[in-house]
Amino acid sequence: MTVAKKMQQFADNSSWIRKMFEQGARMKAEYGAENVFDFSLGNPDVPPPKKFFEVLADLADGDIPGMHAYMPNGGFPYVREAVAARLSVEQGTEIGMGDVLMTCGAAGALNVVMKSILDPGDEVIVLSPFFVEYHFYVDNHGGVVKVVPTDDEFQPDLAAIEEALNEKTKAVVINSPNNPTGQMYSAETLASLGTLLGRAGENFCTTIYLISDEPYRKIVFDGAKPPSIMAATTNSIVVSSYSKDLSLPGERIGYIAVHPDIHEKDVLVNAMTLANRILGFVNAPALMQRAIAELQEESVDISIYEQRRKIFCEILDEAGLEYVMPKGAFYLFPKAPVADDVEFCRLLLEEKILAVPGRGFGTPGHIRLAFSVDEQVISAAADGFKRAVVKAKRECD
Repeated sequence: MTVAKKMQQFADNSSWIRKMFEQGARMKAEYGAENVFDFSLGNPDVPPPKKFFEVLADLADGDIPGMHAYMPNGGFPYVREAVAARLSVEQGTEIGMGDVLMTCGAAGALNVVMKSILDPGDEVIVLSPFFVEYHFYVDNHGGVVKVVPTDDEFQPDLAAIEEALNEKTKAVVINSPNNPTGQMYSAETLASLGTLLGRAGENFCTTIYLISDEPYRKIVFDGAKPPSIMAATTNSIVVSSYSKDLSLPGERIGYIAVHPDIHEKDVLVNAMTLANRILGFVNAPALMQRAIAELQEESVDISIYEQRRKIFCEILDEAGLEYVMPKGAFYLFPKAPVADDVEFCRLLLEEKILAVPGRGFGTPGHIRLAFSVDEQVISAAADGFKRAVVKAKRECD
């Protein structure tokens, strides 16, 4: 075989998101982009804030010695200080430069964390529905994913998490605001989860980390404010990026932040700094580090996503689709009107609407719709959703 068996397996079962995205590209070529309604990929389309372009222009015109040179593997110290200052406010605890590492996006950050904490066979709990690549990131470093379903409102089921914990558990990964549901976890839920993991760690004589994947933290609606994970437990790690809140996914810039009182912090941070290098990242992109240091209080115009959510929810209501109102991110995760979510996605395809089956996120029976597209695309798909639902119900009769 040309490639590794495991990689062939991964490719055969690869992300439904990419499958639908590629299907969309073929349909756009055949029918014209204006006639295809593609909600498959969470690719932020809202422009970066104006200040980003101003900062980038200043950097390009500048003559900073060593501007594009290597720096410490954890990133430029002054950039880490800027990130730490903002996180100190968000997390409600004093985070220092030494608690932060700059990374190649949140995906790079998660791989650095997993490389640093996992021994072969260690388990990582993820809550479904979840971003499918968590499976790959854990597997990359010899770990085993243990999936625990959330409740009907897509909130953590603490009893189910407790049942899944054992002596091999090394971490629980949460994503709030969540991809694909748009749900956010409360401070009370996080506090209870932190207490649960602390107690389990004592029982099993180990450290169980609570890892929060937070690229959507600033994309929240109705005045919501995501709570602090670091208030929930000292054994907490935040990974994030500027892909969504600054609309810079292609620039691959993110960070890791650890609780200042995390267990054996120096050992952990040293391991992550080494992992950043030996995984081949070496360091986060130098130019983007310099740029985001000046953009800590900036974000895209969230009201654009909020208006799209309103329009999309009205369309789903008229079509008769059930959903839990998203509190953040730019996704809806409605229940399919038939048991087979892949079949419903096929019916939507007949209407030139692209959605992702919920099974791609570990939760069959739902579909994911990304509203990182223009309002006109959402509005133009309204009749297609109605027709697909009618077809689906007709098939059930």
